[in-house]
Amino acid sequence: MTPDDHTEPDDLREEIEIGVLMANGRLAPRSFATREEAARWAADGEEVVEYNGLCRCDM
Repeated sequence: MTPDDHTEPDDLREEIEIGVLMANGRLAPRSFATREEAARWAADGEEVVEYNGLCRCDM
């Protein structure tokens, strides 16, 4: 393998997911492709959030 063939792995810290913080304080059991999609799914009193998948501790 030459230096040009080396591909750096994705930095997992930069992989952001979009979710919904539900009224009970937990993340919805799914992620969304866009903030708009998440907003359509969220109920009153719930918040669209962006988070790093590595930090998702409650699922």
